[in-house]
This record gives sequence, structure tokens and C-alpha cells, in this order.
Amino acid sequence: MNLKGKSIRELESIFADLGESRYRGRQAFLRINRDLATDITSFSEFPLSLREKLELIDPLPQLEIKDILRETKETKTVQVREVKIETDNDYEQIERKTSPTEKLIFKLKNKARQVREVEAVWIVANNRRTVCVSSQIGCSLNCSFCATATIPFKGNLETWEILEQVYSFIRSHPTEKLTNVVFMGMGEPFYNYDNIIKAARILNHPKGLALGASHITISTAGVVPAIKRFISDKEPFNLAVSLNHPQDEGRSAIMDVNRRHSLSELLKVCREYTKVLNRRISFEYVLIPKVNMSQEDAKHLIKICRSIRCHLNLIPLNTKLNSWKRPGQREAYKFQSILLDGGLLAFNRGSPGLGINAACGMLALKNNESKGA
Repeated sequence: MNLKGKSIRELESIFADLGESRYRGRQAFLRINRDLATDITSFSEFPLSLREKLELIDPLPQLEIKDILRETKETKTVQVREVKIETDNDYEQIERKTSPTEKLIFKLKNKARQVREVEAVWIVANNRRTVCVSSQIGCSLNCSFCATATIPFKGNLETWEILEQVYSFIRSHPTEKLTNVVFMGMGEPFYNYDNIIKAARILNHPKGLALGASHITISTAGVVPAIKRFISDKEPFNLAVSLNHPQDEGRSAIMDVNRRHSLSELLKVCREYTKVLNRRISFEYVLIPKVNMSQEDAKHLIKICRSIRCHLNLIPLNTKLNSWKRPGQREAYKFQSILLDGGLLAFNRGSPGLGINAACGMLALKNNESKGA
């Protein structure tokens, strides 16, 4: 019996089935999701007899941490508009230092006792402390710029396994306050819709971490039916869509999800999201030289973003898959400048965690593969 990843109502029912008062479920929810308890002995409000009964059924499983990787040096791009950029050295002068990124690699065992691995990232920037969580082991999509797509899909993570990624970082950084959670790690979150939404609601719950809904972002490669459900459910969380190319043919070439849900279909539901929920949507755009960074690409991208209430996050390519190369800093800034001149809110997110394979698109990429991938 696992008490983790359960709503208050579910916990109340569990304790009622054990012959206990339903309010024990509310107490357990607080201990698990506010106090981040790892041992039933810390449930001091429970009578000894109940604690002993629960200890027999191991109700608080843990994710085993296989490895911890920390980046010692890192920079983050400053959004500077009135700076003349002519060389990469000029560009480096408008960067600022940030605290290191950290990656946890977890080992999980399924019912068949097969070992699986999943990764999560702790990102520090100014006053922000963000955890990037995974929703699946591997990924069933085949985005050609993403390392996770190169490993076999081994299943969805359960709600408690998603939450434990967040809780593990909080426990290891007791003096720092978590400010944001982004569902942007391994896997397609909307192919694990029920578990990721439940996890987001527990993170947001006032009797848990009480993390504001506006500080929780769920990303999707463009699973249109799930976005429609997200809108219908009127979920309060932020939505980010991995766009990555402004035209159907080009997007299909690098993201197979576009063959199932066309760009026009995706943009239609994105407009619906902004109108029905009255919120700005985020578009993620991986910068890949000779693939999606031409002036023509910028022109189409400007047209799309002008038609939808959005902001655009630019992400320099972090992998070396398909023999693609990461854009130079000057090259990235030049593309960003075209978008800014077109009136867009376009931000270069940089690549926190690049040195430990923790940057966007790199999760599950082994250190010895990063050079030749």
C-alpha cells in the first residue's frame, strides 16, 4: 500500500478501509506533501499501534538516487536589446553568472523488478529555484534533436514518482525555497496526462507545498487532444508548446508528432487556449542552424506569434544528433534580433546544465556519448 501520490480523498478512503478515522488521511497528506516525510515513525500524531500497522506494509517508498551531477560553472544570457553584437566575444560580455545546475539520476524498479532510470534537474537563476521533472521513462515520440528519443520507451511514471523528483531536491536543498516546477524532462507529459495533472494539483494544494499554479508549467510537443482536455478541464497551470519549426513540412521532418497533429491544428487549439483560459501560452523553439533559423523561418515564426497571445523561448541546440551543430552565440542573437524587431517577446533561455548533460534535450544522454552523438 503506497500512501504517496494520493489525494486527500483517496487517503481518507484508505484509512477508512483500515478501520481508522478518515481524518487520518488529511494528517497523512500533510506529512507526505508538506513535511516531505520519508519514514512513518515521523507521523507523531498517529498512535503507536497505527504506525506499527503501517510499517508492515511499507507505505512510503523512495526513489533510489543512482547519481548526482553538479555543474561548477555556468552562464545565462541576459536579455540585452541595445547592444551591438559583432563577434562571440561581444556576446559573452553581456552574460551573467548563475549558480550551478544539478541533475539527479534515479533508479526505479517496476513490478517485474526491472531497473529503469529517470532524470530530473535543479536549476538556479537569480531568485528562482526550478525543478525540471520527467513524466516518462524514455519517450514514445521521436523528436530528432532530443537525446531522450534515442532510448527505448519503458512506461509512464506514477504520480508519486513524479512528486518524489521534486521532493528529493527540496530535501537536499533545505535552505533554499522552491519557486517553480516545469514538466519538461524525459517523456511527453500529455501522454501521461492523469498522473502529471494529479502531481501538479498536489504541488499546488494549500496543504502541500502550496506552489502557485502560475509557477507550474506543463510542456507538450503538441498532443492536440490532450491540450483540448486541458482547456476543457480549465486547468490553472501554465502551458508550453514545443514548436521548433514554423512550417508543417519542416516541423514533420524533426518532430513526428506533427504527422499526427498538424501545425495548423496545433495553432488552432493554442489560440483556443489563450481565449478560453485568458492566459498567454509559451512556445519553445530549439535553434538548429540550417534547419529552422533562416530569414524565411523567422518571417513565418513572426506571423504565427503575432496571431497568438504568446511569448517565445529560444533554446540553442544542445545535442549533436544528426551531425547538427549548436548555433554560435552571434548566430543565435542575430535570429533573436529579427524576432524582436518583428515585435515578438523572444527570450534566449540559454543552456543551464550543458556541462552535465542536463540542458534541454540532453536528458538520458550519457557523458561518454555527448561528444559523438
